[in-house]
Amino acid sequence: MAVKIRLARRGRKKAAMFDIVIADSRAPRDGRFIEKIGTYNPQTNPATINFDGDKAFDWIMKGAQPTDTVRAMLSYRGVLYRKHLQLGVIKGAISQETADQRYTDWKEDKDSKIEGKRTVLGTAKDEARQQRLAAETKVKEARSEAQRAKQAAIDAANAPAPVAEEVAAEAEGETTEAAASTEETTEAAAE
Repeated sequence: MAVKIRLARRGRKKAAMFDIVIADSRAPRDGRFIEKIGTYNPQTNPATINFDGDKAFDWIMKGAQPTDTVRAMLSYRGVLYRKHLQLGVIKGAISQETADQRYTDWKEDKDSKIEGKRTVLGTAKDEARQQRLAAETKVKEARSEAQRAKQAAIDAANAPAPVAEEVAAEAEGETTEAAASTEETTEAAAE
């Protein structure tokens, strides 16, 4: 029986999640499996890969063949590097302590790189949010300024009407005074 380490799809349409399973190579993709060792979520950035590294290592050492995608995940998490070191121990090239030390050093370095990527993505996301907020604030201020200008124009259009009435009233007063003065001059001329 050929044993594979592969993905079994689950999740809704366009939001796939996968289980990392140990299965017979003749079994259907989402069908029967021997053991579930973890999950894979490609929807997140970076993709979330959670699996039991010891179980994966045991199955790899027993001869289970990973698919290409799972091989990339196992390599990303150091299971294949651990296998490489263990084969060196079996052949007598290095000691078990040396292999364990190399693996822990590699694991710490890899974890720090992954955490660094997460923080960079998080800060980039925050910066993008701040930029969108600043742009939105500028647009809001421009709209309010345009609204204030429009309101000022409306007020200015409404304000001259009372001023025009006052000017008209003053003009009437001047015409009555002018008429009175002409009457006085005509009376004076008549005397």
